[in-house]
Amino acid sequence: MAKIFIGKYEGSIYPEGKGYTGALWLGYRPNGKPNRPKRKGRTKDEVKDKLKKLVNELESGIKSPENYTVADAVHDWLSKGLKGRDPKTITTNRILAETHVIPLIGKAKLKDLRADDVDEWLDGLTDKLSTRSLRGVHAILKRSIRQAQARDMVIRNVAELVTTPKGKAGRPSKALTLHQATAVLEKAESSRLHAYVVISLMTGIRTEEARALRWDHVVAWVEDATGWRPVTDVGFDHEKFALYVWRSVRAHGDTKTEKSRRTLELPKRAAEALRKHHTRQAAQKLRAGKAWQNNNLVFCSPTGTPLDAANVRRAFRLITKKAGIGEKWTPRELRHSFVSIMSDSGVPIENIADLCGHSSTAVTEEVYRHQLKPVITKGAEAINAVFGQSKSA
Repeated sequence: MAKIFIGKYEGSIYPEGKGYTGALWLGYRPNGKPNRPKRKGRTKDEVKDKLKKLVNELESGIKSPENYTVADAVHDWLSKGLKGRDPKTITTNRILAETHVIPLIGKAKLKDLRADDVDEWLDGLTDKLSTRSLRGVHAILKRSIRQAQARDMVIRNVAELVTTPKGKAGRPSKALTLHQATAVLEKAESSRLHAYVVISLMTGIRTEEARALRWDHVVAWVEDATGWRPVTDVGFDHEKFALYVWRSVRAHGDTKTEKSRRTLELPKRAAEALRKHHTRQAAQKLRAGKAWQNNNLVFCSPTGTPLDAANVRRAFRLITKKAGIGEKWTPRELRHSFVSIMSDSGVPIENIADLCGHSSTAVTEEVYRHQLKPVITKGAEAINAVFGQSKSA
């Protein structure tokens, strides 16, 4: 039996069976029995390497389970790390994890995972996922390992040492021209989505804000009372109307940012669309009878339940198809169209940012750079005129 020292620990390596066994002397356990953890291997060097790893674990206070895999870490995070999150967020993370993380990198032992493994895994997804989705799957791995770290299952988080690559290019958002928007509004008149389309196009509210809009947040200006009052109290027999854009379908019902909370006066055509929609919804409520769920939502299903985003997308594609502009449009592009039409009409970007609920014009410029009309053209026009004349002369 050969005695060895690994750091401050005394140990021994000796032949056993068809290989070797190594043991460290760690004193006595609380019950009085010797504390001699063992490692086995085919050669002395293999056993010595395992004992060194054991010492590292002892000194770091972390003991990595031999068979704890990346899939185990992800499953643990899905079950424990998403408590209190929005159900939609939980579902999205679970789908991404079960589709792109667990099947592709889940078999690797967490203690053996290297940054190169993570790089190779992400690079293999660049032609399948968008950059946003790649960030999502990378975040799942990072958070799963971070939770394992907190539970002393692994020493370091190699996923945080890797930069998310760029994914495949997604379909760029587009905006309706004024002619197309007019055609869409016309064809939407026969749809249950008519008022939804009108409000989205003429106020620029987000789809998540439209689906969460309540009737007590549709208000009318009452001259002889206290100003803005809910139409549920005072009706539609007034001149001015507005929306309190204070809610969304996000977790806890909050808008995207604090600046997103805003009050928007309604154009006359939008107010008229809401008035007709309110009348139709009252008739719908009578038809539904006891099946009606009174959620006070402006836009809802035939039984009063919240609208499903996928159903809204399908209904909107039918409208754009009837309008002769094809089916490759989404409801969120009504907001892009609003920005484009405002910009083409000469509305300053500062006003557009306020209408959209952006924290600054920089956000508007970044998100809607393709929809904003270039406004600094006077200098170039003057130079072209001057030098164009000189060249002619």
